[in-house]
Amino acid sequence: MKWKEKFSDFPSLNTDRLILREITLEDTEDLHHYASNDDVTRLVAWERHTNLSESKQFIKTFLPKYVVPWGIEHKESGAFIGTVHFVWWDEANHSAEIGYVLSQDYWGQGLITEAANAVISFGFEKLDLVRIQARCFLENDGSERVMKKLGMTYEGTVRKAMLVKGTHRDLKLYSIVK
Repeated sequence: MKWKEKFSDFPSLNTDRLILREITLEDTEDLHHYASNDDVTRLVAWERHTNLSESKQFIKTFLPKYVVPWGIEHKESGAFIGTVHFVWWDEANHSAEIGYVLSQDYWGQGLITEAANAVISFGFEKLDLVRIQARCFLENDGSERVMKKLGMTYEGTVRKAMLVKGTHRDLKLYSIVK
């Protein structure tokens, strides 16, 4: 199920420093800023964007594949600085997986933890989730720190779990339960 089947309007969320909102084509340049950064894209499953057209296409075709793809807007600057989303949602088993990416300009400020906390609360309260998991590449220490700050528990390493950029990658698996 997608958010459109459950909610009449896109479920915007507010935190102290962020607005989690629907992503629009007006976000193309800001998305391209971080999606063209090698340090950001080496830690995600998708390829680095080389031009604005790729970023525009990403907004139109890739992001809608997620259950609820929130854009992260920084309240103070008004900039679109990343995304946080449910990668998948298993309604029958009340479980989902959360994913996120943040512009390197905003790393180390606790913003992705703030955004992900809001999404986890939304999942438990509005989607009736019982379990939310997250995964990261073995070398993604920043994402692993976020998972720990979210109160997630390490469940193990899933070997050769994802084919990414031509290579089967091991993933660390964390989860939080209601």
